[in-house]
Amino acid sequence: MSIIIDGKAVSKKILEEIKLETENLQNKPCLAVIIAGNDAASKIYVNNKQKTAGYLGFESIVKELPEDISQNSLIEEVEKLNRDENVHAILVQLPLPAHIDSSKIIESIRPDKDVDCFHPYNTAKIALNMETTLFPCTPAGIMLLLKEYGISAEGKHAVIIGRSNIVGRPLSWLLLNNSATVTVCHSKTENLADFTKNADILISAAGKPEFVKKEMVKEGAVVIDVGITRDTDGKIKGDIDFERVKDKASYITPVPGGVGPMTICCLMKNTLELFKKYHLKT
Repeated sequence: MSIIIDGKAVSKKILEEIKLETENLQNKPCLAVIIAGNDAASKIYVNNKQKTAGYLGFESIVKELPEDISQNSLIEEVEKLNRDENVHAILVQLPLPAHIDSSKIIESIRPDKDVDCFHPYNTAKIALNMETTLFPCTPAGIMLLLKEYGISAEGKHAVIIGRSNIVGRPLSWLLLNNSATVTVCHSKTENLADFTKNADILISAAGKPEFVKKEMVKEGAVVIDVGITRDTDGKIKGDIDFERVKDKASYITPVPGGVGPMTICCLMKNTLELFKKYHLKT
């Protein structure tokens, strides 16, 4: 029987530490979120972020923009926040409407206000293993979970399913920076199970419900599930066939309650970090 990695408990612990630190600050961190369009899931995510920011004592701004906003107009909204010295952290909620080039919007965010750590300047620092205290929220949350449970990546074979710029790629850099041997698999990978069965640490961010079966997992592996989808009955599912894999893994994250809470926790951690950097330089 595996140990269930409790992301809710770890997240709560870190958030309480952030709240305590924030209570002692004369000025408060300010997180600004831009959301364009009417994506229901995005609105839920933004509401949760705003609620958590309020609980911690942060200031928060939410700019809701229409679905048909032009790319230039959206960049102008970002630029306004870039210039606002009372705003310390900026997040543009993804996905954006189809007619907008997300990469151009991300590049328009000031790197020192880029709370998601998606700007090329910030991602390059991680890829090159340069000194930084900012990391993309989901990969950072995964690394914190491993640390909290005493799981070292050093010398381990880590296999990641998924190569997105949000999870797979930056996570591969963080694991490499922690001396893991890393394999990144994706939709074009042939004989996927040949890789997953050799993983000491298996992380799936494929977005396919119960895609990873028991026979694809090495006995005693650490299994991290980043996927989150809803089945036809509306039930939330992860990428891992949890009920069967949990008897084979040494550690495993549930969905929900595993990686998800850590993502928003690390967003708040980054917001506080950007706030402190701003006040150190002024």
